[in-house]
Amino acid sequence: MSVIGMDATAAFTPRPRRIPDELRRRYEQEGWWTDETLGTALAEGLEKARELEFCVHSQIRPYRATVGEVETTARRLAAGLRERGVGPGDIVVFQLPNWQEAAATFWASALLGAIVVPVVHFYGPSELGYILSVTRPRVFITAAEFGRMKYHPELTTEVPVVGVVGLDFDELLATEPLTEPARHDPAEPALIAFTSGTTRSPKGVVHSHRTLAFETRQLMANYPADQPAQLTALPVGHFIGMLGAFLLPVLQGTPIHLLDAWDPGRVIGLMDSDGVAIGGGPPYFVTSLLDHPDFHPRHLRYISHIGLGGSTVPTAVAQRLTDLGIIVTRSYGSTEHPSITGSHHTADAAKRLFTDGAARPGVEIKLNEDGEIYSRGPDLCLGYTDDSLTAAAFDEDGWYRTGDIGEIDADGYLSITDRKSDIIIRGGENISALEVEETLLSMPAVAEAVVVAAPHERFGEQPAAVLRIREGSAMPTLADVREHFAAAGLARQKWPEELHCVDDFPRTASGKVQKFRVRQQVADSRP
Repeated sequence: MSVIGMDATAAFTPRPRRIPDELRRRYEQEGWWTDETLGTALAEGLEKARELEFCVHSQIRPYRATVGEVETTARRLAAGLRERGVGPGDIVVFQLPNWQEAAATFWASALLGAIVVPVVHFYGPSELGYILSVTRPRVFITAAEFGRMKYHPELTTEVPVVGVVGLDFDELLATEPLTEPARHDPAEPALIAFTSGTTRSPKGVVHSHRTLAFETRQLMANYPADQPAQLTALPVGHFIGMLGAFLLPVLQGTPIHLLDAWDPGRVIGLMDSDGVAIGGGPPYFVTSLLDHPDFHPRHLRYISHIGLGGSTVPTAVAQRLTDLGIIVTRSYGSTEHPSITGSHHTADAAKRLFTDGAARPGVEIKLNEDGEIYSRGPDLCLGYTDDSLTAAAFDEDGWYRTGDIGEIDADGYLSITDRKSDIIIRGGENISALEVEETLLSMPAVAEAVVVAAPHERFGEQPAAVLRIREGSAMPTLADVREHFAAAGLARQKWPEELHCVDDFPRTASGKVQKFRVRQQVADSRP
């Protein structure tokens, strides 16, 4: 374990966007914003949930205990971090799989009033190094190794407190647990979620205790009554996965079940052995179950209600699930504004299946003259870690420019028709086309690179690279590209999964590549 003097790094303080007084008053009067913090909400929920089961279904680190036992670990971790000078407003970064230590870290951070920064476990050293440099955390907790992820100690030389599961995590635990959660302003930052977008590096999205508390209540309202225990397979390094795994079950009083690596056969086995259900996510999570040879009609009761979102939802998928008797709903949101629109499971089938839903309670949406969707609501983030991004994305009236194009029907239901922002959504994860293009351009043979989304039957979209090769050079193979991206340290989901070669690109009169035509060319060239 590395323990450096607490003055080794300057605290990072996010600067929130301006929130109009009228909106602030409305959110408080309606009860959407309260004095509740994540720490006080968790403390109250954990008090009632201690006897519930807490299970990690893992080939390498299985765990089965009670919520109360994990809570004790979390409170001991909170006390240990407080002894090391960590308190309200300090930043705790963790990069962990869906293990009990991730729950302990999130709960400890919330009880301390610290700002938690979850990092998806498949981010490589390039992305992680950037996140650590931006946030300058007081604490970083990770795993020694998991799949392709490995601990890189050279990235953490300036982090005061480092704990590595599998090496020295337990050394951070105090003998006596923390008893009371810290008291602080619920309007202050509680979380920074990093997401890839149109910028080369991940964007740091800042949420407060109030925005996350409201979002949690939105998520809870979407669950039908009497649902079986939910299995969380979405990475807890994604903040919605974290809330869904470690906050919602505590507040709902339901067992916690985690899966650290998606395996449809394993999930089907857990339906039989533990009676767990899958509540939704990107379409791949559902279709991979239906396509597995072990799937039986008896398993349909564990996917009776499915909320699809996080990536493109093909109409054929929604119809297929409906034909099996599954109640399908769709939703639309982002890391910045998690729950913008959605449909209730009692809504008309055509609205549930073929639109992205109506505005959620407390949320407002409108279209500008170009059809771009603007949104605002109690769960809208405070802004970004980069002030220039905040200034570009939010206006003085509190509206967020989503970068998506849509249509709103007479009943107020939204349909997404296009994206202004140049991103690829693969299985719910945003991939910056610009970042992939820049990495391709660092290959000696590549003169020009354009990366677009190509359809993928499981993940919704995948990166397709269209290359113009330097004269006298050979077109690289997919194996060449994979080797290059691995050496660059980019997460594997960003690697191009198909290559196309062109003599030149379709361009505007000013020479700008017309990406919409490149997308069409890629689509036309596929089987």
